[in-house]
Amino acid sequence: MPVMVFAASHGTSSPTGQAAVRGLVDAVAARLPAPVVRCHVDVEQPSVPSALAAAPAGTRAVVVPLLLSAGYHVYVDLAEAAAESPVPTTVAGALGPDGRLAAVLARRLDEAGWRPGASVVLAAAGSSDPRAVADCRRTGELLAARLGVPVTVGFLSAAEPRVADAVAAVRREAPGSPVFAAPYLLAPGYFLDLVAAAGADVVAAPLATPDSTPDELVDVVAERAGL
Repeated sequence: MPVMVFAASHGTSSPTGQAAVRGLVDAVAARLPAPVVRCHVDVEQPSVPSALAAAPAGTRAVVVPLLLSAGYHVYVDLAEAAAESPVPTTVAGALGPDGRLAAVLARRLDEAGWRPGASVVLAAAGSSDPRAVADCRRTGELLAARLGVPVTVGFLSAAEPRVADAVAAVRREAPGSPVFAAPYLLAPGYFLDLVAAAGADVVAAPLATPDSTPDELVDVVAERAGL
């Protein structure tokens, strides 16, 4: 039975974010031995259900969430889309936590000028699902191990501490030390704007940008597809 991969991002109204995700999906498509369809949980079209509805009869679908942790979108939205799909459909795991993502985060910090002695806040989107929050905290541990310094995890919504509070806390602990925010975000967009407004001295780039699709990120997505 032929397989199709449906790369499901959250979706964004940011043209820069759209370009970054498109570059990632194109790179994954070049890697995999199966067609890859770009679709979205929210904001953009096609939606995941409509993309699955267009799959040819006789196809087996694998939905790969382009999401960094597994929360409502994975456990509910994508699960429901798979259950209602007209073709046999499975949903792969979220992209994180994964040491390869921590490697990209560390490289983005280096590119932004981080050096040992500067404080680091991992800025995650946040979720009301404790499993997703735990995934983000695990990523903070992986990044801390790679950098060799403590990393404080902050959230942009739904969980505590908020990024601005995390920035303020590490600044109190190490006055005079610059605070770097490492956005644990797939691509530019609304959440990256929130990170920029949270008070860090320097904000690194997200995992993917329109002119930079890390090989490690492509590796993780391709691996989740299971082909």
